Amino acid sequence: MADHQEASVTLPSDPASVPAARKYVIEVLAGWGLPGDAEVVESVRLIVSELATNAVQHTFGQSPTFTVDVALERDEQLRIGVTDSHPRLPRRLPAAVQQDNGRGLVIIRWLTAECGGRLSVRRTAEGGKTVSIELPWAAPVQQ
Repeated sequence: MADHQEASVTLPSDPASVPAARKYVIEVLAGWGLPGDAEVVESVRLIVSELATNAVQHTFGQSPTFTVDVALERDEQLRIGVTDSHPRLPRRLPAAVQQDNGRGLVIIRWLTAECGGRLSVRRTAEGGKTVSIELPWAAPVQQ
């Protein structure tokens, strides 16, 4: 496999784009050799759902699209990032706050750590942000 592989899709900031983002990432990973029954697939599916949902719900219509980037470095490190053009960075809610939503970042952080990875948030040059995760690559190396 190549030292570096990338894939990207830009979708409208619409709730219907959440399952499309999830499907896209899972198909890309399958193409790179991650079996559909690998343990990490369900975690990745949920992480992508939460990242995409956050990009749709928390941009308040100020980001007409969001982009999902997937990258694999040397069959070792998987990175998945969701970029939107809204300038506000995600905030972690206090545990005592009782709400039906707003727990996405907590879920993402927990699942990412459970898989041995890490979460990061960075601003883009255009004034938006990218929320990304990095995970150890869980697929056997194909030769």
